[in-house]
Amino acid sequence: MKTITVFEKFCQLPENSERYFELIDGEIVEKLMAYPYYSEKAARISRYILGFVDEHSLGYVTGELAGYRISEQNAFMPDVAFISKERQPEFPETGYNPVPPDLAVEVVSPTDSYKDVAKKVRTYLQNDTRMVLVFEPETETVTVHTLDGQYTLDINDTFDGGDVLPGFKLPLNKIFG
Repeated sequence: MKTITVFEKFCQLPENSERYFELIDGEIVEKLMAYPYYSEKAARISRYILGFVDEHSLGYVTGELAGYRISEQNAFMPDVAFISKERQPEFPETGYNPVPPDLAVEVVSPTDSYKDVAKKVRTYLQNDTRMVLVFEPETETVTVHTLDGQYTLDINDTFDGGDVLPGFKLPLNKIFG
């Protein structure tokens, strides 16, 4: 079982300079290249969240190559993430962000294991991430996970940012349509 310290040293090895990894329950897992279709969905989601966050000066939005330390045995690279300036006034320039995001977005692609996605959702929520969105392009649904529970939306619904992104609304047909 690897710790964050061992994991980050592993990621910095010269032979790993062009590879991406996550730490899931102490196991190093290589993050595979995203398929274009799924990456486009993540970029589309990021565009709407970033526009809202910038307009309201709320914090920082990252894409699929940014990593976050979630716990001592977990470091994830969500497809899209938001962290408020309140929780992290200064954003780090290098390495895995030491502060878990307020919002993590996972876009499920054929290279993702549902077991790993479910593990990530639980781990995020147990470690200060307030909301996790799991987008499933194949079924055109998004499952919203919070500490209070979960619910699923489809292409005809509008996602509401709740208390994580107050006032943010995203009609899902803009992502899946």
